[in-house]
Amino acid sequence: MMPAAEIRYFETSSAVRLLGERLIGACLPRAEWTHEAHVAACLWLITERPDLDAAHELPGIVRRHNESVGTPNTDAQGFHATITHCYAVGVAAFVRRIDPALALVDKVNALLDAPEGARDWPLRFYSRERLFSVEARRAVILPDVARLPG
Repeated sequence: MMPAAEIRYFETSSAVRLLGERLIGACLPRAEWTHEAHVAACLWLITERPDLDAAHELPGIVRRHNESVGTPNTDAQGFHATITHCYAVGVAAFVRRIDPALALVDKVNALLDAPEGARDWPLRFYSRERLFSVEARRAVILPDVARLPG
């Protein structure tokens, strides 16, 4: 069994906002597009950018980012529709149950400690084979292990 990766927490709400703005602007360095950055950006979009429909716009934002740093969006790498959707659903569920008065950084760091922020969150709903299929990368597919929260 592999040891769990150390979680990289955020230090300030400003750092989360800057990450989100740089992601949208397609000027986030590739090395900063970590797992933690993915879930932090999703939470930021949901909580602080109501002008954007996160579930609808996140795929395009991620694709543009990938293209801006030279990561091809193919059947083997880059944007993954089902994983993105799974985290968007999970983060939205997390946001509904936390105190909206918390500072953004505290929300993000709590998410990183929550099941919805875990690296293996999608595997609670999808078998590894189904989740990592080309079909799942190209389009959102239904889970085969358990229903997504809703």
